[in-house]
Amino acid sequence: MKIVTSASEIDGGCTFVPTMGALHAGHASLFKLAKAKSDFVVASIFVNPLQFDDAQDLANYPRTPDRDIEIAADSGVTHLWLPKEEEIYPSKITKISAGQLGNIYEGANRSGHFDGVVTVVSRLFELLKPESAIFGEKDFQQLTLIKEIAKGVKIIAAPTVREADGLAVSSRNVRLDKESRSAASVIYQALIAAKISRNLQEARSQMRKVCATQPLFNLDYAEVIDEQDFSIATDSTLNSRAIIAGWLNGVRLIDNMQMTTGGLR
Repeated sequence: MKIVTSASEIDGGCTFVPTMGALHAGHASLFKLAKAKSDFVVASIFVNPLQFDDAQDLANYPRTPDRDIEIAADSGVTHLWLPKEEEIYPSKITKISAGQLGNIYEGANRSGHFDGVVTVVSRLFELLKPESAIFGEKDFQQLTLIKEIAKGVKIIAAPTVREADGLAVSSRNVRLDKESRSAASVIYQALIAAKISRNLQEARSQMRKVCATQPLFNLDYAEVIDEQDFSIATDSTLNSRAIIAGWLNGVRLIDNMQMTTGGLR
């Protein structure tokens, strides 16, 4: 694996996996999927300041550079790009708007977050000129927005990687203390309860009911949406998805699950 600090050191046409570091099994699965599709796999590590609405959250974001290099090399990455901030944002930053979708659910609770996401991804694509890019379904709202702004780049969705108890693998999980980590399984339990429900009304009710059984979990939202446009799912929705978010001891966790099997149609 070659480590580079500038996109100018990389020829275009790669399969690209952008990250903010603190790599884990979920990232490794993205790299391996990329490697299965291409012999030219570029991963980037750049903690993007534009997508944090809280300076403390940015400061607390985990950074594990040595482990990151090891995971990337072991998972099929051929080029690891470590851009400096001045390469990504060489002059005054003009943010791209994520539009209406960027202001609901996660966007409603993290002001400007998705504007920062689409701005940095657009800039990474502009510099690297990849043929395709891979993003995980765990951040489903982010994935949907990136599909909207990806001009000439094929976006590939990768399934969520989960721990043994169902918790979606995330860089934020390392910030959970032992008690909170145990409590975090309630998120997956709520999604499963929704998935096996007989109808949408029951699915929404069951998610909230399950979450209420865990006093440590502070639920933000639990909804079933049309995964095409994030409108509220109805009985006629062909592709519905449950989305959920909340807090455990100051750590925000999100997850989602497609609802097109079981009792929901």
